[in-house]
Amino acid sequence: PSIPCPSLLPSIHASIHPSIHPFHPSIHPPSIIPSIPSIPIHPSIPGTLSPSWKRFGKNNVILSDIRKPADNVFYSGPFIFADILDYKNLREIVVNNRITWLFHYSALLSAVGEANVPLARAVNITGMLHNVLDIAAEHNLRLFVPSTIGAFGPTSPRDPTPDLCIQRPRTIYGVSKVHAELMGEYYHYRYGLDFRCLRYPGIISADSQPGGGTTDYAVQIFHDAIKTGKFKCYLRPDTRLPMMYIDDCLKATLEIMEAPAEALTMRTYNISAMSFTPEELAQEVQKYVPELEMSYNVDQVRQAIADSWPMNFDDSNARRDWGWKHDYDLAELVTTMFSYLGSDSRIAQAN
Repeated sequence: PSIPCPSLLPSIHASIHPSIHPFHPSIHPPSIIPSIPSIPIHPSIPGTLSPSWKRFGKNNVILSDIRKPADNVFYSGPFIFADILDYKNLREIVVNNRITWLFHYSALLSAVGEANVPLARAVNITGMLHNVLDIAAEHNLRLFVPSTIGAFGPTSPRDPTPDLCIQRPRTIYGVSKVHAELMGEYYHYRYGLDFRCLRYPGIISADSQPGGGTTDYAVQIFHDAIKTGKFKCYLRPDTRLPMMYIDDCLKATLEIMEAPAEALTMRTYNISAMSFTPEELAQEVQKYVPELEMSYNVDQVRQAIADSWPMNFDDSNARRDWGWKHDYDLAELVTTMFSYLGSDSRIAQAN
């Protein structure tokens, strides 16, 4: 059973890493007056906030971080301190802000996690399971946790990868995500926690710098193409991985959280938009930067990770259950990235 949202003002605490961005949909409980959420987001990344600001108003979006905020963050709206490893601090945030929805994004990414397994275990597992799940269950919260293509391993079917299959990842990042998926599902059936989860593909955004993930080449290529006209990729040119533009990621996150509980047939869904290789992405980028010089220097650690991940996601259950539909394909992704990164002159030259 799922937990209905109360008719009081609901809130969210979201804890995120720089490559993934949370947003909170409107909550419409069975009440005459619709609810207006107050949303703590951690760490604060202002470029990701426009959809929630437009939808709920800046005063209902609370930024949070463990670091001193930049001026553009601090003056953009309410700001609070939040540490995902501090259980008492998280409980105070939930109580003081009357939180009813919680988005938990804090994680070390795949390659970074392999370089610091103890920290990845603390952030990805202790922060998630010993803190967030217990707080969500204690305070009857609706909880969203993102998962990833990294939740699969070399024995998983890769083309396509279904929602339900053998996973057995070989990175601490992937292991922690499978742990979160299973614990969230267990808390749902054991305690009635309204747990919802999406397996994100590689997320591409112009708002943030690459953060140590295996798919981050697909962001770095745009920055390097504009700055130097050269890009050296750490994956083989034929390495196919599922990808998604950030706007589709946010759209899917909103939709899964807004979906009626009775429409959901599972707690964790794959979502997909496109799948491409570094070579295919480079060919599309060269339509806008014809002089781009593409080279390859394979990082064996990241290549091994990529080779264990899905090549394509089967997201038919998400499309059937709650109407998921992506908006961006590869061509639209590349056009949008260059537009946001200020490459108008190069686009004009290419045209």
